[in-house]
Amino acid sequence: MSSTPLPDGPLPGGSGALPHATAVAFVGLGALVMLAPFWFMFVFATHSRTEIMSLPPPLFFGTELLDNIRLLTERLPFWRNLGWSLYVALASTALTLLFCSMGGYAFACFDFRFKKPLFLLVLGTMLLPGFMNMIPAFMVMDRLGWIDQPRALYIPGAAGAFGIFLMRQFIIGAVPRELIEAARMDGCGEFSIYWRIVLPLLKPALGTLGLVTFIASWNNFIGALIVLRSPEMFTLPLALRTLQSPVDTEWGALMAGAAIATLPLLVLFALSSRQLISGLTAGAVK
Repeated sequence: MSSTPLPDGPLPGGSGALPHATAVAFVGLGALVMLAPFWFMFVFATHSRTEIMSLPPPLFFGTELLDNIRLLTERLPFWRNLGWSLYVALASTALTLLFCSMGGYAFACFDFRFKKPLFLLVLGTMLLPGFMNMIPAFMVMDRLGWIDQPRALYIPGAAGAFGIFLMRQFIIGAVPRELIEAARMDGCGEFSIYWRIVLPLLKPALGTLGLVTFIASWNNFIGALIVLRSPEMFTLPLALRTLQSPVDTEWGALMAGAAIATLPLLVLFALSSRQLISGLTAGAVK
């Protein structure tokens, strides 16, 4: 007696369809929950404080955006703060890419004494909670005379452990040692090998590290709170915080400033999310 083999996988309409639909529903619900704060931020940026504080709060866009922006620029040197944020984020990104790629190249391609202990020491700094650095960072910046100077926000973290680790892992997996040895045999100097051979091969990892660094620097509130004193030198997160008051917070102006500050990050992430994921996973498997 012959029998017909059953097809592989779940049957149409069978038990496999329900888990798939449930997973899609959970992902969709999670996406809505994550996007809700952004939606309300952009909606509240177009309403007055009275409308925002009403019950129920507005759910769709209003007509007060220009008034909120005018109020924002009256309360803050907003465009100057925006310029400082952009300057600090770009400087931090550029220096981090340079020093972390050089450090990763050294740990990946050089053999020197105490190499492994030094690399473990670098990784060990990732285990320290951020609040432990607050008082020492202030003392060092004060001793250097960098209080209320933007350089105090981008120079100290220019050679972070995460960036060095990411560069090292990517170089080990993507840059053949034979290529580097051949360049050395041809008389190419170490910096020339790094600049002309290694660095062009690091574009995926550089893109990922640059994106992560830019976002972290753009959103840096604690660092700015520690070292900046003058309102005209504030970066955006610290400047927007000064708008909050126990009595008369202009929530419309605050939401307008937050929306303007968030837009560059949303556009940047939308354009480079695939690059971010590919760069983070590139060094995972050798």
